[in-house]
Amino acid sequence: MAETNRRPRIRRTVLGAAGVLVLAGLNAPAVYDFTTRTYHAYLIEQPSYKADRGHWRIVDVPEQFRINTIHAALLHTGKVLLIAGSGNNAKMFDAKTFRTVVWDPVKNTFKNVETPTDLFCAGHAQLPGGNLLVAGGTQRYETLKGDVKRAGGLMIVYNENPDKPKTLPEGTLFTGKESGKTFTSQAGIVVPRAEKEVDPDTGKVTVTASSARVYVEATQDGPRHQTGAQDQYRIKGLKGKEKRNVYGIAQKLSFDKKDFQGIKDAYEFDPVAEKYIKVDPMHEARWYPTLTTLEDGKVLSVSGLDEIGQVVPGKNEVYDPRKKDWEFLPKSRFFPTYPALFLAGSGKIFYTGSNAGYGPADKGRVPGLWDLDSGAFTEVPGLEDPTITETSMSVLLPPAQRQRYMVMGGGGVGESPRSTARTGLVDLTADDPRFVAGPDLYAKARYPSAVILPDDTVLVTNGSGDYRGKGDSNVLKASIYHPAENRFTEAAEPLVGRNYHSGGLLLPDGRVMTFGSDSLFSDKADSKPGVFEQRLEIYTPPYLHQDGRRPRLGGDPRRTVELGGSTTYASPDARRIERMRLIRPGSFTHVTNVEQRSIALKFTKERDRVKVTLPEDPSLVPPGWYMLTAVDGRGVPSEAVWVKVPVSDDAESPKTTDEQPAPAL
Repeated sequence: MAETNRRPRIRRTVLGAAGVLVLAGLNAPAVYDFTTRTYHAYLIEQPSYKADRGHWRIVDVPEQFRINTIHAALLHTGKVLLIAGSGNNAKMFDAKTFRTVVWDPVKNTFKNVETPTDLFCAGHAQLPGGNLLVAGGTQRYETLKGDVKRAGGLMIVYNENPDKPKTLPEGTLFTGKESGKTFTSQAGIVVPRAEKEVDPDTGKVTVTASSARVYVEATQDGPRHQTGAQDQYRIKGLKGKEKRNVYGIAQKLSFDKKDFQGIKDAYEFDPVAEKYIKVDPMHEARWYPTLTTLEDGKVLSVSGLDEIGQVVPGKNEVYDPRKKDWEFLPKSRFFPTYPALFLAGSGKIFYTGSNAGYGPADKGRVPGLWDLDSGAFTEVPGLEDPTITETSMSVLLPPAQRQRYMVMGGGGVGESPRSTARTGLVDLTADDPRFVAGPDLYAKARYPSAVILPDDTVLVTNGSGDYRGKGDSNVLKASIYHPAENRFTEAAEPLVGRNYHSGGLLLPDGRVMTFGSDSLFSDKADSKPGVFEQRLEIYTPPYLHQDGRRPRLGGDPRRTVELGGSTTYASPDARRIERMRLIRPGSFTHVTNVEQRSIALKFTKERDRVKVTLPEDPSLVPPGWYMLTAVDGRGVPSEAVWVKVPVSDDAESPKTTDEQPAPAL
């Protein structure tokens, strides 16, 4: 009986197999694709695969905490600050709905944080005390020609009163003397007092009017409200002498395309209180600026679109965290928006040529070393095809003492479909620094993300072959660059495609988180609008899949150590520690993370203790909080402990001034 019952099952199995073969014959690509995906899902979970290439997983983010993450920074609390602002969503901007979330990657908990203004497309940098400086953001969204409903443009407001400045709130009305047409300001401004000079010989008084700029729009829709020529404008509400002393002048106010516009606002985010603290605004409005921490803990703010949507013309400024204010650099230097500006040796700034957007194709795109005091800029030649450095990624290779930089990927200016797999390497310690070609990336890629790992390698991941992923061109690949060997090795493929508005950060436990992606379209035909990628992803590198335990550092996990100073940690694994690395927490947006750097530390071992000594050079170790990691002979890192490096007495501050520099040539 058992035998007769078995035969039908065998027959059905044979028929089922035959059916699969028939289906395979009829639809071979679908069966192959299903089989390949099934096998791949099985393969990536195997211990040997993880130990060789690492492993990705998607973070479970509760719906109320899902945001369009544009900016991410690791805080010295071990948590991650995720900033969306309006998140490249005009409806959110119009509703003044601005978002920030703090994420604890260990507990996987989230917290919504009140966001005071639209910090979308701001700049950010780590401060010596542990706060994160966030400066700039969005005053107005872009409006393309044809979609502009109201005439508008630049109004220059003059003040001829030498005794006091004049404050004009948002919504101030300007009426043309010739045209009789009225326009309203889109932001509040302060027009400084006029300059007064007295000739010591004749006693003659000369007054030079001061000025401020503001974007204005017609009070009504329609082409009949535009103007065609220069006009002087009276300001509603002013009386007497003030009515004569304060006035506006504007050229043509039209329906031309309106670019994004920046704001001057600046805040410090307090990681302990988990809130924004308002500080003095910048002198210049900036949208897409780069902020770079200097050797004395001050912060350089460069480029960005101003309050009328033009690239700031080389007027760069410095934030003093002790005074909470800003001053201009005395010499101007023009850069396209989000330039990759690294603090290099001798306190100079190295511009790799990488940038993320706005600016002319023939200006400010050549790599070089910039002296902030003298304004001198020494070009660094040799980068293959420098016309495709927009949307490229740059990184200071570990260890930072070697002053070797890598530029990877990138594309053409603006919405160009061009992209490249090329990398360029430069050693700034050479007598005559110049770029040389490095190994190619895994694919041609705009917007690749690079994250320094504690084992002196660099994870490079994602990107897209076309502008903002057009043509379904996201690159689902990753690799690990080994600077000592000048080669890439394959890493596990990420699960989520990421292009524009994406990035990644090293976490204190040695893992990497990635965020964001803002595709224009979601299909190959570019017919379906894209959806912002709100999922976070965690990459666990191969070193965390090795057999045996990780090295450990014990004792007080949070310490303050001066440059040149030493400190000792208990460690039961001291004998097998081969490297000690001091890693600055990252601050990533728009293919730009000039904060991250890994510094090799001198150290000694005795039994169950390890003593580390910090370098003395403040341009190598700018002040602030760092992750200290021990690495064993297998390349396996410890969990990081936090070290605060105070401002050094030897750090030199760049010269600054209250006066605006002359425009860049």
